[in-house]
Amino acid sequence: SPVGLYKELIKRSEAGLDFSGISSLNLDEYIGLNGYHEQSYRYFMKQHLFDGINIDQKNTQVPRGDMPDTEAEAKRYEDLIQTTEPAMIKILGIGGNGHMGFNEPGDEFIRETHVGDLTRETIDANGRFFDSVQDVPKQAITMGVGGILRAKKIILIALGESKQLAVKALEDGRIMPENPSTILKVHPDVTVLCDRSAAALLDIEQVKREV
Repeated sequence: SPVGLYKELIKRSEAGLDFSGISSLNLDEYIGLNGYHEQSYRYFMKQHLFDGINIDQKNTQVPRGDMPDTEAEAKRYEDLIQTTEPAMIKILGIGGNGHMGFNEPGDEFIRETHVGDLTRETIDANGRFFDSVQDVPKQAITMGVGGILRAKKIILIALGESKQLAVKALEDGRIMPENPSTILKVHPDVTVLCDRSAAALLDIEQVKREV
């Protein structure tokens, strides 16, 4: 979902916007993939953003999915989050089941960075990026909801018909771990950007009245 935003940031960088003082912390990485794997999120960020702007890539942080002790890597990344100044802006996508990063639906919200199992829905949805759905990793390291909510401002981008139910769940007052994105309702500064397909189930007139 954020690829269009990244393209715009690259255009602005080419026009003179300076990213040399910027640092970033990504949300997640597949377990078992190193940063050179074409389907890793480190590779994705280099391809779609980092290589197109003048950011110092030493200041770009992504969890290491190829570390032998994944739990230790999750703790290292959580410690990094907690010792870094809260992000000015956190850019999020959303899964069809409401996941953010790889915070998948469950019985409770997980606050800290953790190793999580991908749901079948997420594996099937991400299969289009791999040679086959069998190649999709079954686990990922992901920033927890606590790290996400530390950001001063959150922008959530939702595109496509498959996101309709997840976006609709943001409209009512319920906060439920079965749809992890609903935790964003406790944050004071969230902007949701969606196309017409993703917004098709929203009560647009009600949203207009509330605004």
